[in-house]
Amino acid sequence: MTDNAEHITAWRTHRETAADRAEVYAVNAAAFERAAEADLVDALRADSGAWLPDLSYVAEAPDGAIAAYALITRCHVDGAPAAALAPVAVRPEHQRRGAGSAVVRAVLEAARARGERLVLVLGHPGYYPRFGFRPAAEYGIRPGFDVPSEHLMALVLDDSSSVAPGTIRYPAAFGV
Repeated sequence: MTDNAEHITAWRTHRETAADRAEVYAVNAAAFERAAEADLVDALRADSGAWLPDLSYVAEAPDGAIAAYALITRCHVDGAPAAALAPVAVRPEHQRRGAGSAVVRAVLEAARARGERLVLVLGHPGYYPRFGFRPAAEYGIRPGFDVPSEHLMALVLDDSSSVAPGTIRYPAAFGV
Protein backbone atom coordinates (compact mmCIF):
# COMPACT_ATOMS: atom_id res chain seq x y z
CA MET A 1 0.00 0.00 0.00
CA THR A 2 1.26 3.49 -0.82
CA ASP A 3 1.20 6.55 1.41
CA ASN A 4 -1.54 8.04 -0.73
CA ALA A 5 -4.30 5.47 -0.47
CA GLU A 6 -6.90 7.94 -1.79
CA HIS A 7 -6.61 6.32 -5.23
CA ILE A 8 -6.77 2.80 -3.82
CA THR A 9 -9.93 2.95 -1.70
CA ALA A 10 -13.24 3.72 -3.38
CA TRP A 11 -15.24 5.69 -0.83
CA ARG A 12 -18.99 5.52 -1.30
CA THR A 13 -20.73 8.70 -0.19
CA HIS A 14 -24.39 9.34 0.50
CA ARG A 15 -26.72 11.56 2.40
CA GLU A 16 -26.96 10.59 6.05
CA THR A 17 -29.95 8.44 6.95
CA ALA A 18 -31.62 7.97 10.32
CA ALA A 19 -29.91 4.57 10.52
CA ASP A 20 -26.51 6.30 10.29
CA ARG A 21 -26.95 8.60 13.29
CA ALA A 22 -25.28 6.45 15.96
CA GLU A 23 -22.29 5.83 13.69
CA VAL A 24 -22.11 9.53 12.78
CA TYR A 25 -21.95 10.32 16.49
CA ALA A 26 -19.18 7.74 16.94
CA VAL A 27 -17.17 9.07 13.96
CA ASN A 28 -17.26 12.63 15.33
CA ALA A 29 -16.37 11.53 18.87
CA ALA A 30 -13.47 9.39 17.62
CA ALA A 31 -12.12 11.97 15.18
CA PHE A 32 -12.04 14.77 17.74
CA GLU A 33 -11.29 12.53 20.74
CA ARG A 34 -14.18 14.10 22.64
CA ALA A 35 -17.95 14.30 22.41
CA ALA A 36 -18.27 18.06 21.81
CA GLU A 37 -18.46 17.88 17.99
CA ALA A 38 -20.75 14.86 18.11
CA ASP A 39 -23.02 16.76 20.49
CA LEU A 40 -22.82 19.79 18.18
CA VAL A 41 -24.24 17.73 15.31
CA ASP A 42 -27.15 16.63 17.52
CA ALA A 43 -27.78 20.24 18.60
CA LEU A 44 -27.74 21.41 14.97
CA ARG A 45 -30.24 18.68 14.03
CA ALA A 46 -32.60 20.18 16.62
CA ASP A 47 -32.26 23.72 15.19
CA SER A 48 -34.80 24.05 12.39
CA GLY A 49 -33.25 27.36 11.29
CA ALA A 50 -29.81 25.81 10.85
CA TRP A 51 -30.39 22.17 9.88
CA LEU A 52 -30.32 21.39 6.15
CA PRO A 53 -31.16 17.65 6.16
CA ASP A 54 -29.97 17.06 2.61
CA LEU A 55 -26.49 18.41 3.46
CA SER A 56 -25.42 15.85 6.05
CA TYR A 57 -23.15 13.31 4.31
CA VAL A 58 -21.17 10.20 5.12
CA ALA A 59 -18.41 8.27 3.39
CA GLU A 60 -18.47 4.49 3.73
CA ALA A 61 -15.44 2.25 3.91
CA PRO A 62 -15.45 -0.83 1.64
CA ASP A 63 -16.91 -2.88 4.53
CA GLY A 64 -19.90 -0.50 4.79
CA ALA A 65 -18.85 1.15 8.06
CA ILE A 66 -19.00 4.93 8.14
CA ALA A 67 -15.48 6.28 7.80
CA ALA A 68 -16.10 10.02 7.46
CA TYR A 69 -18.74 12.68 7.94
CA ALA A 70 -19.33 16.23 6.67
CA LEU A 71 -22.14 18.63 7.54
CA ILE A 72 -23.29 21.91 6.02
CA THR A 73 -25.75 24.04 7.99
CA ARG A 74 -27.30 27.46 7.52
CA CYS A 75 -25.35 30.48 8.71
CA HIS A 76 -25.54 34.15 7.73
CA VAL A 77 -23.18 36.87 6.60
CA ASP A 78 -24.81 39.91 8.10
CA GLY A 79 -28.39 39.33 6.85
CA ALA A 80 -27.58 37.20 3.80
CA PRO A 81 -27.97 33.41 4.02
CA ALA A 82 -24.82 31.37 3.62
CA ALA A 83 -23.75 27.84 4.51
CA ALA A 84 -21.22 26.62 7.07
CA LEU A 85 -19.18 23.46 6.58
CA ALA A 86 -18.62 21.94 10.03
CA PRO A 87 -17.84 19.53 11.37
CA VAL A 88 -15.79 17.38 9.03
CA ALA A 89 -14.70 14.20 10.78
CA VAL A 90 -12.80 11.06 9.79
CA ARG A 91 -12.30 7.98 11.95
CA PRO A 92 -8.63 7.90 12.97
CA GLU A 93 -7.97 4.60 11.15
CA HIS A 94 -9.21 6.14 7.88
CA GLN A 95 -7.44 9.51 8.10
CA ARG A 96 -5.10 10.49 5.26
CA ARG A 97 -6.70 7.90 2.98
CA GLY A 98 -9.16 10.09 1.07
CA ALA A 99 -12.35 9.52 3.06
CA GLY A 100 -12.46 13.13 4.24
CA SER A 101 -11.88 14.50 0.76
CA ALA A 102 -14.57 12.24 -0.67
CA VAL A 103 -17.23 13.29 1.82
CA VAL A 104 -16.35 17.00 1.55
CA ARG A 105 -16.58 16.86 -2.25
CA ALA A 106 -19.93 15.05 -2.01
CA VAL A 107 -21.51 17.52 0.42
CA LEU A 108 -20.19 20.53 -1.55
CA GLU A 109 -21.67 19.10 -4.75
CA ALA A 110 -25.00 18.56 -2.96
CA ALA A 111 -24.90 22.17 -1.73
CA ARG A 112 -24.21 23.40 -5.25
CA ALA A 113 -27.07 21.27 -6.63
CA ARG A 114 -29.56 22.68 -4.12
CA GLY A 115 -28.59 26.24 -5.07
CA GLU A 116 -26.40 27.24 -2.16
CA ARG A 117 -24.18 30.10 -3.22
CA LEU A 118 -21.58 30.53 -0.49
CA VAL A 119 -19.98 28.02 1.89
CA LEU A 120 -17.75 29.12 4.75
CA VAL A 121 -15.42 26.94 6.77
CA LEU A 122 -13.33 27.57 9.83
CA GLY A 123 -10.52 25.11 9.40
CA HIS A 124 -6.97 24.25 8.47
CA PRO A 125 -5.67 26.62 5.76
CA GLY A 126 -3.52 23.83 4.32
CA TYR A 127 -6.46 21.46 3.77
CA TYR A 128 -9.51 23.32 2.46
CA PRO A 129 -7.99 25.19 -0.53
CA ARG A 130 -7.88 21.85 -2.40
CA PHE A 131 -11.68 22.16 -2.67
CA GLY A 132 -11.52 25.76 -3.92
CA PHE A 133 -11.80 27.59 -0.60
CA ARG A 134 -10.03 30.95 -0.39
CA PRO A 135 -9.49 33.25 2.57
CA ALA A 136 -12.87 34.76 3.46
CA ALA A 137 -11.16 38.12 3.98
CA GLU A 138 -10.72 38.28 0.18
CA TYR A 139 -14.52 38.63 0.01
CA GLY A 140 -14.73 41.04 2.94
CA ILE A 141 -16.15 38.32 5.21
CA ARG A 142 -14.90 38.31 8.78
CA PRO A 143 -15.62 36.31 11.92
CA GLY A 144 -17.43 37.86 14.85
CA PHE A 145 -14.89 36.34 17.24
CA ASP A 146 -11.13 36.13 17.59
CA VAL A 147 -9.57 33.66 15.14
CA PRO A 148 -6.58 33.91 12.79
CA SER A 149 -7.98 35.25 9.52
CA GLU A 150 -6.37 32.52 7.39
CA HIS A 151 -8.53 29.91 9.14
CA LEU A 152 -11.84 31.39 7.94
CA MET A 153 -12.29 30.44 4.29
CA ALA A 154 -15.01 30.87 1.69
CA LEU A 155 -16.09 29.00 -1.43
CA VAL A 156 -18.45 30.58 -3.96
CA LEU A 157 -20.44 27.75 -5.54
CA ASP A 158 -21.99 29.57 -8.47
CA ASP A 159 -20.35 31.39 -11.38
CA SER A 160 -20.47 34.72 -9.55
CA SER A 161 -17.22 36.11 -8.28
CA SER A 162 -18.73 38.54 -5.82
CA VAL A 163 -20.47 38.02 -2.51
CA ALA A 164 -21.77 40.49 0.02
CA PRO A 165 -19.17 41.34 2.67
CA GLY A 166 -19.97 41.21 6.36
CA THR A 167 -19.63 39.29 9.58
CA ILE A 168 -20.45 35.59 9.71
CA ARG A 169 -23.11 34.59 12.21
CA TYR A 170 -23.12 30.89 13.06
CA PRO A 171 -26.12 29.01 14.51
CA ALA A 172 -26.37 29.27 18.30
CA ALA A 173 -25.22 25.65 18.76
CA PHE A 174 -21.71 26.68 17.73
CA GLY A 175 -21.47 28.90 20.80
CA VAL A 176 -19.69 31.75 19.00
